[in-house]
Amino acid sequence: MRRRERIRRATRTAGLLAVLLGGAGVTHFARPRHYDRIVPDALPPRLTTVVSGVAELGIAAGLAFPATRRASGWAAAALFAAVFPANVKMANDLLDSPRSTRAMRLVSVLRLPLQAPLVLWAVRVGRHAPKR
Repeated sequence: MRRRERIRRATRTAGLLAVLLGGAGVTHFARPRHYDRIVPDALPPRLTTVVSGVAELGIAAGLAFPATRRASGWAAAALFAAVFPANVKMANDLLDSPRSTRAMRLVSVLRLPLQAPLVLWAVRVGRHAPKR
């Protein structure tokens, strides 16, 4: 593959990751109670929701610029790993709740292994970003 095509593909991939993180960051402020509920008990819910939303928005912005893309890719990988306990808590809460549907329980459990590809995607973006 030619260098120009590799750069174009890397830019497109970083852009998609930025859109994903930016959208998630916005929802932290549009629907904070949803995120507050899944924060592990040892952490302050609203503060954790706000900090993670700001982190997602900041990383998304960093992914948009080649000069900050490498660091932002690695930061995204760390963020995806850091939020995994919240996903586990959400799955546990839904499994324990008599009000959750079978579909909700299934989706929450099946979602857990999807965190690994997100981490790998972010690592790939960080690794293939231009060196500055």
